[in-house]
Amino acid sequence: MKDAFGLPQSLLVLGGTSEIALATARRLIARRTRTVWLAGRPSPGLERSAESLRALGADVRTVAFDALDPEAHETVLGKVFAEGDIDLVLLAFGVAGDQARDEREPSCAVRVAQTNYTGALSAGLVSARALQAQGHGSLVVLSSVAGERARRSDFIYGSSKAGLDAFAQGLGDALHGTGVHVMVVRPGPVRTRAAGERDQTPFTTTPEAVAAAVELGLRRRSETVWVPGTLRLVMAALRHLPRGVFRRLPL
Repeated sequence: MKDAFGLPQSLLVLGGTSEIALATARRLIARRTRTVWLAGRPSPGLERSAESLRALGADVRTVAFDALDPEAHETVLGKVFAEGDIDLVLLAFGVAGDQARDEREPSCAVRVAQTNYTGALSAGLVSARALQAQGHGSLVVLSSVAGERARRSDFIYGSSKAGLDAFAQGLGDALHGTGVHVMVVRPGPVRTRAAGERDQTPFTTTPEAVAAAVELGLRRRSETVWVPGTLRLVMAALRHLPRGVFRRLPL
């Protein structure tokens, strides 16, 4: 069960090697979280992630999970929930893709969509049903500011995040009053090892900053969290720009 401050004692991470997810897990372990499940494709990286969290004193377990295998999600996640209640599910997997390549090779674009949207829809619904069955818990969905309005430079990725964002908002509405809390997190570009120097902007953030925002959002039971917070105002303006003007922006 969550503690008096609304923070989880047990955590399931979907996307167990995500830098944002691991930063969030570290932050929550430093507070109260004691049991962590890392779900991801079996790999040395997943095991290293687990060991790094065990070193902080948590009971960390790994489970084989593939976003692109939705038919297995109910079985895989069902086994996790059968081991005991989960206070927080953090849906953190996703791929950025390569816009130029994905435009040339539609099969690659489909893979981005299947990972970021279809896989997340499946895992999100399975997790939500399990949380509802236990009567409590939070589902935190890592969306992206890229989903707010498609940019020429990454509209394939952005469209997949737009779908995910709309799904998570609708799921939150569907679960309102059931004891299950859904929170959508919309970070700007995140400075990770995978991103390198790509897409650095004045609104670039870090995994640690996103983790801090997730913790605060859980305490407040927020439904939407922007990282950094000023992006809420920026995107409100960009969202309503005439298309002809928006098209000329260096985005």
